Amino acid sequence: MEIMSDKHIIDSKIEKLRVLKEKAKQGGGPSRVDAQHVKGKLTARERLSLLTDKGTFREIDALVHHHSTQLGLDKTVPLGDGVVTGFAEVLGKKVYVFSQDFTVLGGSLAEMHGRKICKIMDMAMKTGAPVIGLNDSGGARVQEGVISLGAYAEIFLRNTMASGVVPQISVIMGPCAGGAVYSPAITDFIIMVENTSYMFVTGPKVVKTVTHEDLSSEELGGAFAHASKSGVAHFVAKNDMEALEIVRTLLSYIPSNNAEEPPFVPNDDPTDRIDEELNYSIPANPNQPYDMRDIITKVADLNVFFEVHQEYAPNIIVGFCRLGGRSVGVIANQPAVLAGVLDIEASKKAARFIRFCDAFNIPLLTFEDVPGFLPGSDQEWRGIITNGAKLLYAYCEATVPKVTVITRKAYGGAYDVMSSKHIRGDINLAWPTAELAVMGAKGAVEIIFKKEIDTAENPAVREQELIDEYNEKFANPYIAASYGYIDDVIEPKFTRQRLIEAFNLLENKVDKNPPRKHGNIPL
Repeated sequence: MEIMSDKHIIDSKIEKLRVLKEKAKQGGGPSRVDAQHVKGKLTARERLSLLTDKGTFREIDALVHHHSTQLGLDKTVPLGDGVVTGFAEVLGKKVYVFSQDFTVLGGSLAEMHGRKICKIMDMAMKTGAPVIGLNDSGGARVQEGVISLGAYAEIFLRNTMASGVVPQISVIMGPCAGGAVYSPAITDFIIMVENTSYMFVTGPKVVKTVTHEDLSSEELGGAFAHASKSGVAHFVAKNDMEALEIVRTLLSYIPSNNAEEPPFVPNDDPTDRIDEELNYSIPANPNQPYDMRDIITKVADLNVFFEVHQEYAPNIIVGFCRLGGRSVGVIANQPAVLAGVLDIEASKKAARFIRFCDAFNIPLLTFEDVPGFLPGSDQEWRGIITNGAKLLYAYCEATVPKVTVITRKAYGGAYDVMSSKHIRGDINLAWPTAELAVMGAKGAVEIIFKKEIDTAENPAVREQELIDEYNEKFANPYIAASYGYIDDVIEPKFTRQRLIEAFNLLENKVDKNPPRKHGNIPL
C-alpha cells in the first residue's frame, strides 16, 4: 500500500509540473493569440519554431513570473512573464534566443522579464554563441516603475559587453519604442517587418504635440523609414517567416564568436572559373554608370551575393558572399547611384560593416570605382570630414585579410580610403580600365593649365587636347603599378580565381594593432 501511495504522490507532483508547463505554453490565451494572428504576426513560440532547427529548442525559465503587487499586478501573474527564452541550434550552430510574447502583458519588460534575457546573454558570453532577440513588446511595464528601467539598463550593459565577442541579431516583429530601441541599436544587425514592426524613441502622439508633425507609426518608425532614411534597419522582410529566414541566412556567413573562423561551406563552383563577360563589364565611356552587383555576383560562389543595408546609402554596397567556400565581407562603390561617390551615409554604412567583419574574422573584399567624396555645403556642415574619417579608420584598424580590386575610378582621398596599399591593404589588384589620379581629367586640366587654356587661340580645342594628354598619362593603373601601389593589373575575366588565390594566400595572416584600451574613432 505504501508503494502505491508513494506512486500516487509522485504522479500528482509530475502532473502538477505538466500542468504548469502547459499553462506557460498557452501565452495570453486563445483570444490574444487570435488577435496576434489577425495582425499578421506569429506568436513568440511559433517564431522560435520557425527559426530554430527542428527539435533543438530547450526553454529556460518557463516557470518564472513577476512578484509585483502594485497597481493590480497581483491579479495577473502569468508564467514566463512575457518572454520565452532558451537555447537551440540554427543550421547546426548553437544559439541563445529570446522571443517576447505580446499576448502576455503586452510583452512588457520588467524585473523578471529582463532577468530572463540577461541570463541567456550571460550564458552566450560564457559559451561563445550568438544571441538572437525577437522583439515584440509594449515597452517598460509601467506598474513596476524604475525597476523596469533598471532591467533595460542591465540588458544594455550586456549588449555592450557582448559587442564584438558574440554576434547579436535583433528582429523587430512588433512595437519597439522608447528606451527599448537602444538594445537593438547596439546589436550587430536589425531586421524589421513591413507594416507590423516599428521603432522610435518618441511616438507619433508626442511628436505631434511637440513638432506638430502628423505621422503614423509606420511613417515615423516603420521598416522602410529605418531601412532607407535612418539606416537603423539592415533588412526589411515581408512577414515574420521571411524575417526568420533572413536570420538563418545571416548566421550561415558568420562565426559563433570572435575566436572562431567564419563557416566554410564547400560547393561545386570551380575555383578557376573564368567569366569572359567581365572583360566587357566596364563601359568605354568613363562617365557611364554600371551596376557593381553584376561584377560581385559573377565572381561569387554560385553567383550568390547576400546584400546588407540594401535600401540605405545605395551608392555603396555591403554584404556577404563566398569565394571558394570561404565567407567574405564585400564593400563596393556603386557607380549606378551618384556615380559611386562617398558621402556621409555611405561612409557610416561601410565603416560599421567593416568593423563587424573585422571583429569576427571575416576577410574583406573591396571593389573600387569612386570619383571622390561628395562636395557641397550640406555635406561639409553635417560632417563629411568626421564621417568620411570613420570609413578610413575602420579600414586602417582592420587586421583581417584585405583584398582590393580597382575596376575604374580611384580618385583623390577616396583612393586612399578604399583599402589602399598605404592603409594595410594586403593584395591590391586593378583592371586595365582602372584610373588612379588626384582627380578627373577635366578638373585637373582646369586647375593646372588654366592660363594656357584662357590664352589659347581656341580654348575649347586646347582644353580637350590637354584632357586627352592627362587621360593618357593618368587614366590607367600603370603608374601606380610601377610604384608597387598595385600588386598586379589583371584581365577582368580572371578576377574570381585571383581573389580565391589571394584569400587562400592570406589564410594565416597575422597583423596587430598597438596595445591600447581602445582607439578613439571619430564618432
